Amino acid sequence: MIISKLLLKKKELSHGFFDRLGGNSNGIYKSLNCGPGSNDNKNKVKKNLAIVRKKINVKSKKIFLLHQIHSNKFVFINKNFKSKKKKIMADAIITDQKKIPIAILTADCVPILLYENKRNMIAAIHAGWKGAYKGIVTKVINFMLKKGCKVKNFYAAIGPCIGFNSYNVKKDLKKKFIKLNAKNKVFFKSKKKSIFFNLPGYVKSQLEMNKITNIEMRNLDTFIQKNNFFSARRSLKLKHADYGRNISIIMIN
Repeated sequence: MIISKLLLKKKELSHGFFDRLGGNSNGIYKSLNCGPGSNDNKNKVKKNLAIVRKKINVKSKKIFLLHQIHSNKFVFINKNFKSKKKKIMADAIITDQKKIPIAILTADCVPILLYENKRNMIAAIHAGWKGAYKGIVTKVINFMLKKGCKVKNFYAAIGPCIGFNSYNVKKDLKKKFIKLNAKNKVFFKSKKKSIFFNLPGYVKSQLEMNKITNIEMRNLDTFIQKNNFFSARRSLKLKHADYGRNISIIMIN
């Protein structure tokens, strides 16, 4: 489990960015696969989620997860929250409730954990290139501001994700981002006829654009095998039929 030094200082929080170690799954899912949407054994995934919950806080409620769709949609859990749907389709969770661990799953995309320490509100964001492009970071922050949060009180931790040198993309994606904003060309580089995209750098810039200054970035590339994270891109390269998911989680104690 990777801890943010920035969030660790906040004693009212529990959090963690989990790698693939310490679980029950086997084969390509070995071992802490937390993805109910993967083709892994469902009971093993449940056991893995129970390990994570225990590590965060054994007295917490069930981990709140989403059916992630690479969007800019989010869900807000307040004291009156009741969901009629089994699967909530969104890519971020916001709450001001205690003992509800909120989490997102990644396998190269960027996990972001947010905390506003005066309003006492947290968010967990899943930002792949599509969600980042659609402005999920700004959308979540704006909602939190409407709920009484202040920019100066925000703390943001960007977790392990695919690194700049590992994220080979097509020309169309580069054009898309530059059309959105010409300044975005700084997040791309060409090497040996290939184009690489700095997704974590782009996500960090979105936080900075929203005037958040307390930011910590864990520069651990999920694509590099020795770092022990699940990676969709690495699985594709190895011709695996599926891949496990890393979990990033935060809770108000």
